Amino acid sequence: MSQGRKTIQSSTNRAQSAPKGRQELPGSIDAVETLLSESGYVADRGLATVLFLSLRLGRPLFLEGEAGVGKTEIAKTLASALGRRLIRLQCYEGLDASSAVYEWNFAAQMIAIRTAEAGTDGKTDRGALQTELFSDDYLIRRPLLEAMQPDPSGAPILLIDELDRTDEPFEAFLLEALSDFQVTIPELGTIKAPEPPIVILTSNRTREVHDALKRRCLYHWVDYPNFDREMEILTSRAPGLAPRLSQEVVAFVQALRTEDLFKRPGIAETIDWANCLLALDVIDLSPEVIADTLGAILKYQDDIARLHGSEAKRILDQARATLGPV
Repeated sequence: MSQGRKTIQSSTNRAQSAPKGRQELPGSIDAVETLLSESGYVADRGLATVLFLSLRLGRPLFLEGEAGVGKTEIAKTLASALGRRLIRLQCYEGLDASSAVYEWNFAAQMIAIRTAEAGTDGKTDRGALQTELFSDDYLIRRPLLEAMQPDPSGAPILLIDELDRTDEPFEAFLLEALSDFQVTIPELGTIKAPEPPIVILTSNRTREVHDALKRRCLYHWVDYPNFDREMEILTSRAPGLAPRLSQEVVAFVQALRTEDLFKRPGIAETIDWANCLLALDVIDLSPEVIADTLGAILKYQDDIARLHGSEAKRILDQARATLGPV
């Protein structure tokens, strides 16, 4: 390539509509709690504190915990509450830098080459054509590069979801991206974000993420909520459920988490189950209702098989005992 390497302030030719209702970053921990609460997310003090510090200091936030405890939902809620774009990089085994950053539109490039050759009887200015082919018009931006584009609504929320599904080479690549908020495209040079994105990384801890990456982030372990907080969450997300039934649902799920299961239900499963009970017009839990709807809270057949029959009644009785009389 004849083009020299250079640093480019990110730009995009694609029109993007700015999210409505943009807000400034919250100025206190209490403001973070209020911001999330108004959007339907009930956060404990520890989570609100680390999120506030992440926003104030411009540091990536690394959230770790069991699946279904609300890690991904934090990024979604924050983007909605702040009126920012949410850009999600869903991690998977084998994910590499090129898939996460950019690729060239080879099909469009081939059409352009053939069109140029046909229009000039094969006497194409190869230098000009090469410059055109490796321009912004043929660049497909993947999440990391997209997050470094300027946006009228402010820095976007970059969610790097389930980082533990990738491997160490991809983690090593992220070190540069998260340290300098820039990426290098050989044909274009170094592209640097004019305003660093708000970065949230999540992990279900199926493997340990390298310390070098964690050190660049603020860290928080997102645990299962206690009874009172899970009641707040359920009241916010399934307000149509009767108060006593909501209490029984939460108490049953909390008791279920103490059992020896392959996969304990998370908050997401509690909400799903509550919505299923609403759809079925259930007014009272029974072993029969539980057996019919176990697929909403348990996702493995061995776990479901354990709760058929007397086991469901035992756990339901245990849950009701913690609630006391109606």
